[in-house]
Amino acid sequence: MSKQSMREEAERLVREAMERKGVTVKQGETRIEAKCGKCGAPNRVKAAPGQTRVPFACKECGQKQTSL
Repeated sequence: MSKQSMREEAERLVREAMERKGVTVKQGETRIEAKCGKCGAPNRVKAAPGQTRVPFACKECGQKQTSL
């Protein structure tokens, strides 16, 4: 089975599921990988749909900052 035929099959299945109303599509939270500006530690921050800048505190040093 080629990639094109698999893609068409997936699109067909999604279309059929949407017609049956058995599947609801919703947008979830986005996970942002932010780096601390003070100590450089990696932090995972969750952002609500439509939000780009999220305030958080660093897990390592506790510095309060905003993600980009």
